[in-house]
Parts: sequence; structure tokens; C-alpha cells
Amino acid sequence: MTVQINSNYLENYSKEYAQLVCDRFFNGRQFITGQEIIQLTSSTQVNFFVIKRLFELWQEELAKLKSSPYFDYRDIAVHDALTQFMNVLSRRIKVERTYLEPMVNTAVKQAIEVATDPVSFYQREIRKAPSGKINDFLRENKKYYKWNDKVVTFLIDKAGFGHDVEAYHRAISANYQVIKDSLESVNLLLATLGEVKAFNLDLYLVNEPAASSPEAEEEKLPQEPAPSFFEDIEDDQPISPAPSPTPVKEPEFVSKVVGTPPVFKSNPASAGVMLNASKLRAQFSSESYKGMKGIMGELSESLALNQRFMFTKELFDGNADLLRHALKSIDVAGSFEAAVDLVNSRFVAELGWETDSEPVQEFMRLVYRKFLD
Repeated sequence: MTVQINSNYLENYSKEYAQLVCDRFFNGRQFITGQEIIQLTSSTQVNFFVIKRLFELWQEELAKLKSSPYFDYRDIAVHDALTQFMNVLSRRIKVERTYLEPMVNTAVKQAIEVATDPVSFYQREIRKAPSGKINDFLRENKKYYKWNDKVVTFLIDKAGFGHDVEAYHRAISANYQVIKDSLESVNLLLATLGEVKAFNLDLYLVNEPAASSPEAEEEKLPQEPAPSFFEDIEDDQPISPAPSPTPVKEPEFVSKVVGTPPVFKSNPASAGVMLNASKLRAQFSSESYKGMKGIMGELSESLALNQRFMFTKELFDGNADLLRHALKSIDVAGSFEAAVDLVNSRFVAELGWETDSEPVQEFMRLVYRKFLD
């Protein structure tokens, strides 16, 4: 069996996703700012790919100005004035829906690819780098890589300028084989898209029978094991260079809106003991300490800072996006029993939760309070 990408599903999904996001945001609004884009969806990677595209456009505007044959842009006074102007411009992002929607569409496709096929995605990114400046390009863009970034960021300041594109491609492929078991689960990454529209991985990656020759059938030769998805497309290196202008002083909006990418840890792939709604209800209903009773609002808005930090670190592998997605999914579950079923099916086994641990108990206690009659 081989794995094929359903490009039609991807096109339709990303288009619908972008439309839903823009319908929601531009209801009564005409523009979106850079800071609002950072919080546009529950998927940090989608948001930062939109910002990445804006940064590329920002660089293109600078390159257009500097291409004029009539002015000396190498003059220090001109350089300083131009840098100041571009920095001011970068803090005045103002995008209408007509221009934002296609950027969100593209960002969703990129996020799905970097989640499901990081090798090909980052190999394609390398091809965008100016000749001889791959290291600079990676350093410039690493702030925008939020998913599976360890596949490529290890190369920064290590490969040097002497390596060509193919050498970087081989290094990315080899590094992936070493660290793939420590990367975040594809399902968990794609779950962050679910707040807007659930992504069906089974519809996106389609298994197809491998073709066999009549001679092979006749001789009944043993078949080679089917290659993994990543092995199958690892050598596929589409050539679609998108030249990037010479890096300039980083705009202030980039340094402010970007942060250190979350470090994803790998939990043991163990199917822990499932949570039992009846037992939890009996346990929590008997607790009478101050603050236990009382109706809560939306979980996604009710967590204390220390709880949010603990849950992110202890239960959600340091992935704040996944915690937000979980809370919003629980908020609309309808009942405590439905919420427990949701937590069991999506998080307990996938993240290897120890259901008797204090973080899990505190998390479920809040869920109980959410649906307390």
C-alpha cells in the first residue's frame, strides 16, 4: 500500500476554513491588524504563516524601493531613514478581507503540510533562500515555524555557508529519521484546527494498492514492505523557487508578535486507564471545600494563570494551542458525561495521561464544576 494526498480535499478544506474564519472576524469589521492576526485562530501555526506572508510582502516592498536606479540607497542616511520608515509601516498592518482570505487559505495548506510531511515542507522552504544565504534565511524565518520546527532549526549556525541546497535537503531528511519519534503527534497538531472546522486525516491521506507487474504475480515473489508516507515522498523536491530579498533589519512588529516556539515533548504512547464519569461525579460531589460549588462560565476563559501553566506543561505537552482547543471543545460538550467521553477519546490515551495524577484530577474537577447543576 502507498499513501497518496487527496489534493481536492485539501483545497476544499482550506477554502472553507478561510471563509469561516473571515466570516467570523469580519462580521461588522472592515480591517484586521497585525496583533489581531496573531490571535485570529486557535492554531498558532496558521496565524504565524499569515504573518510570515506579510513579512515577505514587507520585504518585497523594500526591494521595490531599493531597485530604483535614480537614488543611492547605500547612503547611510538613506538607509537609516528607509529602515525607520519600513519599521513604522510594519506596525501599521491593515488588511481587508479580500486580501486576508487567500492568505489564510494558503496558511492552512502550509500548516497541514508541515504537520503531516515536515520533511518536504522544510525542503521546499530551503529552496526559497537566496543563493549562498540558506543559513541567514533559516535564522530569519525560524520564528514563524511553530510545528515540527526541530526538523530544520537544528541546522541554523551549524551547516555554515559552504553547503548547497541538496546538502541541506539530505540533512533535513536524516535529522527527521533521528527525531521523528519525539515530534508532536500529527493528530494533536491538526486538532487545533478543529475549533473552526474539523480536519479528517483519513480523507486527506488515502491508502492505495501498490501496482504489481504480471511477472511478479506469476512468480508470486514476496512484496517489499510498503514505504512510509515520508519515505515515499522524501525524494520529491518540487522546484518552485520564490526569491527572497536580502534580509534587512528586522521590523519591530516581527520582534514583538513572535515568541519562542513551544517545545513539544513526547509522551509515552500508553493507553492509560480511562476516566469514569460516574466515579468522578461521586468523588467531586462529596467535596465540600470552599470554592468547589458554583457554576463556571466558559472553561477557556476561567482558568487561573497557574492552572493554565500547569495544564499546558503537565497534560498537553507544552502545547498551549491544544489546551485552548480542548477547553473550547469541552465547553460545548453539553454534559459532564459527554465531556469525560471527549477527554477519554482525544487526550487520555493519546497523551498518556495518568488519570490518578493531581493535574488530571484538578482538570476534571474544573470540568465537573462547568457542568454542575
